[in-house]
Amino acid sequence: MLEAHSPPPLLKAACSNCSVVELCLPIGLTGSEVDRLDTLIVQRYKVKKGTALYRAGDPLRSLYAVRIGSFKTSVLSVDGREQVTGFHIPGEMLGLDAISADQHACTAYALEDSEVCPIHFAQLEKLAQSLPSLQHNLNKLLSREIVRDHSMLMLMGNMNSDERLAAFLLNLSQRLSVRGYSSKEFVLKMRREEIGSYLGLRLETICRGIAHLRDQGLVEIAGRDVNIQNMEGLKHMVSGCNRQNQ
Repeated sequence: MLEAHSPPPLLKAACSNCSVVELCLPIGLTGSEVDRLDTLIVQRYKVKKGTALYRAGDPLRSLYAVRIGSFKTSVLSVDGREQVTGFHIPGEMLGLDAISADQHACTAYALEDSEVCPIHFAQLEKLAQSLPSLQHNLNKLLSREIVRDHSMLMLMGNMNSDERLAAFLLNLSQRLSVRGYSSKEFVLKMRREEIGSYLGLRLETICRGIAHLRDQGLVEIAGRDVNIQNMEGLKHMVSGCNRQNQ
């Protein structure tokens, strides 16, 4: 849930004129179907950097389409340390983790000033019953989460630290490219510690990996500014690892 002491600013919502409509839940829907989905998104929320959109244990009320900005999801380990479970950018959906148990399994924090479209889940389920195309999109979203989990397991099990970092940067590059941003030059919204947590690596290992990628002429990272200098080389590093472990 959003922070009780700081109610989120509300904005008018409309899927039909959203800049990421082709990447989000309405993808493939007809104009009239998008209008029906529009009725479920009464207002958009602005979420300040560092604020929790919802917390682990909160009941499932809505799914959240990221419209502007970015988020990280995380859980607390048994010793109280944060374990980052994912990073989400415009056009992606937050809250799918809550569907199985009707409560959120992780906490979602805004990595920057962001904006989301809340979609009431019970109403969404009801609408999906009468719109097969919408139900199909929901199924695709859930399948994508499963594939993402499988990819993460492969990262952890089959790749060394440099390959994990290369795969992370390549994945982010591809996702940003689909949204019309540069695939070679972009800014990391997350801290290096958070990348390390997500990849199962220590901070010093991430720093060494950045230096190794630079020394190989693959990627230059200055602060949070990323410049991929050899995209094919980066792809070869990741695909080479995949072939070796097949």
